[in-house]
Amino acid sequence: MGARERKWEARIGELIVYPAHGVGRLEAVRKQEIAGKILDLLVVRMLEDDSRILVPRENAVRVGLRGVMKRDDAARIWEILGARVRKRRGGVTWSRQFREYQDKLKSGSVFEIAEVLRDLLRLQREKELSFGERRVLDSARSLLVQELAAAQNEQADSVEAQIKELVR
Repeated sequence: MGARERKWEARIGELIVYPAHGVGRLEAVRKQEIAGKILDLLVVRMLEDDSRILVPRENAVRVGLRGVMKRDDAARIWEILGARVRKRRGGVTWSRQFREYQDKLKSGSVFEIAEVLRDLLRLQREKELSFGERRVLDSARSLLVQELAAAQNEQADSVEAQIKELVR
């Protein structure tokens, strides 16, 4: 059984992560008829913008819904953010790098998101980022800050300030 196929059940009130969307709270599970089929829908209230997302329970694992990282995972994230950046690979076009970054963000892996954030924050120190680079940076920052704040029971502003300080 692969990592994405593992049985995972969230409890109402629990914080959960929806990859590429961020951290939300499971508000309810409700039945709703869609296209003639009765579905159990997870009602997730996103913390960042207070929007609600409905996810069919049967699709929860497939779309990557998972619990918020544990504290020991948060410690590993701080190590990744503080690590020296590997040398940029020569000959890699921005469009290919952009796709790789997007794939990492969509993967839902906080460790890959941390790598994207670290690499772009360091690159930002060397040059002005393009519009696409800034967009990826903002997305990675938002996703990681939300989850670190939830995992460490801290305010997002505090976590963001810690990241800025670490990556200086």
